[in-house]
Amino acid sequence: MNRNYLAVLFGSGFICLFFGLGTAYVEQRFGVVTFSLSLLGLGALSACFIQRFIKRKKSTDQHSKSAFAIKPGLTLAVILSMVLFVGINYFAQTLPFRWDVTQTQQHTLTKQTADFIKNLDKPVQLTALHVGLPPKYLEDLFKEYERISNGKVSGEIIDPIAQIGYASKFGNVVDGNQSKVIIQAGNERRDIDFTKQPLSEASLTNAIVRVTRAKRQVYFLTGHGEYDWSNDADQGLSHFAKLLNDNNIISKTLMLGITDNIPEDCDVLIIAGPRNELTEKEQTLIQQYLEKGGDALFLIENISVTTADKPLTIDELNKNPSLNGILNQWGVDIQDDIVVDLTSHAGSDPGSPATKNYTIHKAITEALDYTFYVRPRSIKVVPDRRPSIKLASIVSTASKEKSWAETDRTLKIQFDKTVDTPGPVPLSFVIFEPKTAAESSDTRIIVFTDADFLTNVYIQQYSNAQMGLNIVNWLAESDERVFVDQQKIKVQRLDLTSKQRRLVAMILLLIPLLIGVGGIVVWIKD
Repeated sequence: MNRNYLAVLFGSGFICLFFGLGTAYVEQRFGVVTFSLSLLGLGALSACFIQRFIKRKKSTDQHSKSAFAIKPGLTLAVILSMVLFVGINYFAQTLPFRWDVTQTQQHTLTKQTADFIKNLDKPVQLTALHVGLPPKYLEDLFKEYERISNGKVSGEIIDPIAQIGYASKFGNVVDGNQSKVIIQAGNERRDIDFTKQPLSEASLTNAIVRVTRAKRQVYFLTGHGEYDWSNDADQGLSHFAKLLNDNNIISKTLMLGITDNIPEDCDVLIIAGPRNELTEKEQTLIQQYLEKGGDALFLIENISVTTADKPLTIDELNKNPSLNGILNQWGVDIQDDIVVDLTSHAGSDPGSPATKNYTIHKAITEALDYTFYVRPRSIKVVPDRRPSIKLASIVSTASKEKSWAETDRTLKIQFDKTVDTPGPVPLSFVIFEPKTAAESSDTRIIVFTDADFLTNVYIQQYSNAQMGLNIVNWLAESDERVFVDQQKIKVQRLDLTSKQRRLVAMILLLIPLLIGVGGIVVWIKD
C-alpha cells in the first residue's frame, strides 16, 4: 500500500476519532454521529498500523545529489519568501489600512459606533478645549468621526488660553490644567473631562447619543423589596441605571402605594424582583396601564429552597411572588420551580444556566454572546389567552437532554418526567398585543424569571449588560441602537461555563496530540 495513502488514512482516522470522542466529552453523551465517527476513526487507525507493519520495506532510493546541492524547489521557495517579505513591507507603508494596537483602541471606531454615526439625522459639533499642543490621538479620533458621518459631525481643537475670546462663548469651563470636549447638537450639550485619562470612543459616542436622541423615562417600582436602581452594592442596579442613562434613558422611582397612578411620561415600567406581594389595588393599576398600551419589564425572582430536614415556612413559601395575577391575563404563567442545566451553566452551579439559545429577534438577541441567570423559573403559556396576544420565548436553556425545570425544593437535582418540565426550558417571554388605530400604542411586555443577571455583581459578565439594554430599548419602542461602554464593561469570562471548560480541555489536548501525529505520519512515510 502506498505510504502517502497510509499517511492520509492515518490523518483521517485521527480526525474522526478525536472529533467523535471530543464532541461526546464536551456534550457529555454519545450520539449516533459521534459514536459512528469514533468507530470509523478507530478502524482507520488500526488498518493503517496493520498495513505499516506487514508491508514495511526499507527504502532503496538514495539521494543522487550532495547534501549541499541547491534544489530548484528550495531556490524558488527562498525567492518567493523574499518577494513576500518586501511586498508586505511596501504595502504596509503605502496603503491606508491600519492596525490599531493601542490599549484603548483610540484610533478605530467599533462597528456599533460607525453604524450610529452614519445614520445621524442632525449635525453635531465637537469642540475640544486643550491648552498647548493637542495629543495626536485626539486629532485622529475627531477625523474618524468626521470621515464616517457624511458631513454630520465636525470637530475642532482650540487652545482656550491662546483663543480666549472664542473659548469664552462656552462659558467658564476650562482652565490651564483641564482638558474638555464639548458636544453640541441643537440646544443640547454635553461636556466630557479628559484631563486625567484619554478621551475614549465609548464616552464620546455616549455623549453624542445623549444630545441627538429624545429622552425616555423608565420607572422602577418600589415598596415591595425590589432591587434598587440607585444602590451601588452588589445586589443593586446602579450600573444598569447608568448604562440606561448613557443611552438617554432616565431612571426614576415609582411607589404606587403613595402615588396611586403611573405617570404619563412613563415609557417603561420596570418591576425588578419584588420580594413581597403587590396589593390588589397596585395590580389593578398596572393592569390598566398595560391595557392602555403601556410597556413593562417584569423581573421575577427565584423561589425559596431548603433541605429535607428543614421544611419551608409560610413566609418562605410566599416570598418572591410570581405576579401571575397580572401575567396570567397576558398569556404566561410563572412556575414554582428552578431551571437547571447540567451541561451549560455558570461556575459550578447547575442552577445558573448559561445559554445562547435565543429566539431570533433583531432588536433584542442579535449578535449576543452567552447570558446566564441565577436560579430562574420556567414559564408556561396560558392556553385560553386572548387571540390578539402574540407570544414568543426569548431565552431558553442550551441543553435538551440535560436541562429541566426542577420542582423539588429540597435541592435534589434529579429529573422526574412526571412532574418536571424537560428542556430546552424557556426563561423569558416577549408579549405583544397590537392595538387598533384609535388607541394610543401597542402593549409590549417582557418577562424574565431572574433579576440577578442585571445586578452590579453580574451585569459585566458575558452579554448580560447588552441583553438588559436591548430589552429596555425595545420596550421603549425605540428603533435606535443602544451602546454598552466598551471601556468599562468588557465581556470578560470570570468563570467559563462547564461546557466551555470541557471545550478548552479538548483544545489543549489537541496541541500535543498534533505533534505526536506529525511524528507518526513522518514514520509511516519513511
